[in-house]
Amino acid sequence: MTIEERINNIVNLLDEKKAEEIEVFNLDDADYIADRVVIANSLNLKHTQALFDQLKDALKPLGEEFLHADMSDEWIVADLGDILVHIMIPEYRQRYSLETFLSELMENQKALKQ
Repeated sequence: MTIEERINNIVNLLDEKKAEEIEVFNLDDADYIADRVVIANSLNLKHTQALFDQLKDALKPLGEEFLHADMSDEWIVADLGDILVHIMIPEYRQRYSLETFLSELMENQKALKQ
C-alpha cells in the first residue's frame, strides 16, 4: 500500500468518526521525523481516545504498525513510522499551532533548495 493510500485510509476513518478540521502535511522534502503529518480536532477527551482506538482497530488489520503513542488529557499523537497522527481538542490545536510550525518548516526547506 502506498503512503497516499494509507493517508486516505486515515483521513477517511477520522472523517467518518466525526473528527473535524482534518489536515495532511506532505513533508517529503522537509527535514522532519515523518513524511506525512495528519492533524485532526476531536470534540472532547472521550472523542480523542475513541478516534485513536478506532484508528488502531481499523488500521492494524491493514498492516499498519503503531510504533508509539503519546497521550495526554487533550492530545494523542500516534507514530506510524513515516506518518504521525495528531488528534487533539481545538484549544490545544490553537495553543500549539502545529500547522504554522509545519508550514514554516516546508517553506524554509523550499527556500534552502532555491
